[in-house]
Amino acid sequence: MQLPLTVTDLRVANARGRVLLDAPALTVAPGEAIGIRGPSGAGKSTLLFALAGLLDNATGAVRWGDTDILSLRPEARTGFRADHMGLIFQDFLLFEELGAAANAGVGALFRRKTTRAPLRARARDMLTRLGISDEPRNVASFSGGERQRVAVARALAHDPSVLLADEPTASLDRAAADRLVGDLTDLARTRAKTLIAVSHDAALLDRMDRVITIADGRMQETAHV
Repeated sequence: MQLPLTVTDLRVANARGRVLLDAPALTVAPGEAIGIRGPSGAGKSTLLFALAGLLDNATGAVRWGDTDILSLRPEARTGFRADHMGLIFQDFLLFEELGAAANAGVGALFRRKTTRAPLRARARDMLTRLGISDEPRNVASFSGGERQRVAVARALAHDPSVLLADEPTASLDRAAADRLVGDLTDLARTRAKTLIAVSHDAALLDRMDRVITIADGRMQETAHV
């Protein structure tokens, strides 16, 4: 399923009324790879979390296809993310005591029985594609690059239409970061998945179709790279 994104008058403010993000308009076509750049504290992650429907203080409209995720009740937002989105966080959020396959396929625990086996199979396939071998060891012994690849496999195991990544190369060395960027952009383009990545990494941003710049909570420009 392909989901175009249309953002209208998106605004996020804190409890004191200070505007953290002001995004009047944004459109992203299905299968596009979009980078989000800007200084620390500018509102990049806030934008990403708002697009995922993770912020209760976001107003305006964030429409994925025909669904405005901001208008949904919390449980419906969770269901929408589970069905359509893969999220990659900076700190991986893996279960240290589990192996790569168990971590990548953990989403099967929350699915109907009929969908569990296919999800776990996709998780194993993604691990193989990303170069993670099927070894009987838990992720506590993995390097940062291996952990990030397990997190990517988990995000893609349910075959989401949208992939949202927050600083996906921040903890990786240059070689591992370049491999991951290649993996993500290849998956986006060959499988028509929308990729939106917050990053300070110039090499990652250079591989995107477009780059959005955010400063002081405002979307200043959209540049083709």
